[in-house]
Parts: sequence; structure tokens; C-alpha cells
Amino acid sequence: MAYQRKGYVCRMKTARIATRRRPPQDDTGASARSRIVGAAFRLFFERGFGATSMLEIATRAKVSKRDLYALYANKQALLDDCIGERTRAMRTPLAPATVPQSRQALAALLVELGRTVLQTVSRDEVLMVYRLCIAESDRAPQLARMLDASGRAANHKALAELLAQAQARGLIGAADPTALATRFFAVLWDSLLMQLLLRTRAAPSQDEIEARAGAAAEAIMSSASQNSSDTSSRCRTSRSRSSRPA
Repeated sequence: MAYQRKGYVCRMKTARIATRRRPPQDDTGASARSRIVGAAFRLFFERGFGATSMLEIATRAKVSKRDLYALYANKQALLDDCIGERTRAMRTPLAPATVPQSRQALAALLVELGRTVLQTVSRDEVLMVYRLCIAESDRAPQLARMLDASGRAANHKALAELLAQAQARGLIGAADPTALATRFFAVLWDSLLMQLLLRTRAAPSQDEIEARAGAAAEAIMSSASQNSSDTSSRCRTSRSRSSRPA
């Protein structure tokens, strides 16, 4: 009996120790990684990248330093993930594998893409990352390269691929998809991003975001349609000339 009771007590102590060693659970049920990224973004915004310590990030995220370093070797690796998460969010409208079945649906998708990009990049914490990459470009040029590759370049590539698929379905005319993607973002942003980075104007209102997104989508749809009309006209002219008697 004494042996059994001792064993019972040992099991109870082991259970209590195991309970104490469990990592703290966030009330929202978010994963440790998402809490860390969120905490890092807020601290980088509040205190700056250089003034923020890994300990402060771990404390804000409610994880141990050991768990933090198990996921990220240093602050730069953490910032890389912060950048990647925000830039992936911008491409959410392009996530569906299927191409829209009509020109109207394609135009709506382009508007949604423009809206998402503007809403994401215009946030203070995202603009902070852009400014940080510019400030750190001499000491850590790879940050700026990653931001450009994960953001601008990836967005252009994803849109160009979508437009190429739309052309294959006959939704828009024959035009260079890469050039169309470049035109879309040029109309969408104009000089807005530079003004936001320099703090010479406030973030765009929802009405302005909708207007910019609509103008960018219309630029693509009308440009592709005009290109298609020009191509058809040239084809008709060529056939007419070839049908004339020699």
C-alpha cells in the first residue's frame, strides 16, 4: 500500500511539473509564431528596429527567449518574416487558382487586388518597414532586396501570370502581360507611396482607395481591349490586301 501511495505521489508531482512546463497559451489561440511576428511589428513601429531587443519581443509575445530563438536566430531573421507576411497578404486576391470566367469578374478581381495592396501598404507599421529598409540599406542591403523581391516584384509577377491566363481564356486582348502589370501598379500608386514615405500627406481615405483601384483596373481592361481591337483591325487590313488581285 505504501509503495502504491508513493507511486501515486510521484505521478502527481510529475504531472504538476509537466503542467508548469507547458508553454503559455494566448487567449486568442494564435500560434507562437504569429504572436511573435505581431509583437515584433508593433515594437519595431513603437521603438524602432535598433532599439527593440529580442527579450522585449519575447515578453510582448508571451513566449520564452528559448522559444523565440528556436524560431528566429536574430532580429533580422524576424524582420524578414515580418516583411514576408505583409507582402503575402497583399496577394490574397490572387490566391484562387481559377481564372475569372468573365471580363466583369476579372475587372472585379483587379479592383480587389488594388484595394488590398493600397490598404496594406498604407498602414503605418508597413510604411515603417519600408523606411527601415531604406535606413538600413548601407548596413543590411539584403533587407531592401528582400522587400522588393517579396513585395513589388512578386506582385508584378503574380498579376502578369493572371493576365496571361486571362488572355488564354480570351478575356482580354493580346498584349504583353508584364507591361500590363506595370501599367496597373503605375496607375494605382502614381506618386502616393513616395508621399506616404516622406510623410507629406495622410493615408488615403477609403473613397480614394476605391477610386485608385477602379482606375487601375480600368487602365488594364481598356488597354487590353484597345490592343485587341488594333490587332483585329490590322488582321482585317492584311486579309483585305492579300485578297486583292495582283
